Amino acid sequence: MTTTTRSGSRNQRNNPYLFDGLFVTFHHSAAGVAWRWRTELAILLALTAALWRLTLLITIIRAAITLAALVLVLLAVPVTRRFITRRFWCVLARHRIQRLCYEARLHTRTGRLPLVLWTRPTKVGERARVLCRAGICAEDFEAHIGELRAACFARDARVSRNPRWSQLVTIDIIRRDTLAASQSVPSPLQALGPPRTGLPPKAAHSLALITSDPPHNEH
Repeated sequence: MTTTTRSGSRNQRNNPYLFDGLFVTFHHSAAGVAWRWRTELAILLALTAALWRLTLLITIIRAAITLAALVLVLLAVPVTRRFITRRFWCVLARHRIQRLCYEARLHTRTGRLPLVLWTRPTKVGERARVLCRAGICAEDFEAHIGELRAACFARDARVSRNPRWSQLVTIDIIRRDTLAASQSVPSPLQALGPPRTGLPPKAAHSLALITSDPPHNEH
C-alpha cells in the first residue's frame, strides 16, 4: 500500500500535464465549435435540405437513393472527384492543426487556441492561414515543424508570417513533389542493341583487341 502511494505521488509529480487541468480552462463556446466544424455542418444542412425537398416530391427511400446516386456520380467524374479530394484534405489539415495546437500547448494561458481562418488547396498540398492570439507567435509553430508535418500526415511543412501583420501565420502543408519525375523514359537507342560492325564474331573480337590499349613494355 505504501509502495502504491509513493508510486502514485511520483507519477503525479513527474506528469508534465498535471497543472493544465488546474490552471488552464479551455473555452468551448457554441460559436467556436460551429466555426471549427463549419464544413461538416454545411454539408449536413445541404444534404438534409435536399432530402427534405425530394421527400415532398417522391418517397423518402427514393430520395435517399437519388442522393446516394448523385454522390457516386460526383465521385466518378474526375473533375469533381479531384475537387472533393482536395477539399477533404483541406478540412483534415484544419482539424489536425487545431489538434496539434492543443497537444503541443500552442495556446494561451487562458486556454484559447489559435484560430484557423481558412485553408485552401495548392499544387503541393494545402495552405492554412492561422490567427495567433496574444501569447503565440510564428516562432512557436516553427519550433514544432516535426510535430506539424506528422500531425497532418505530410511530407513536410513550412511556416511563414505575414510581413505586415505578424499575428497572421501561413502554414504550407507539403504532400507532393511536383519536380520529381513521375516516370522514367527509356532511351530509344536501347532497342537497337549493340553496334553492328558487319564482321564475324571472331573478326570483331580480334578488332576489339587491336583497337584496345597496347600493353606497356616492361624494362
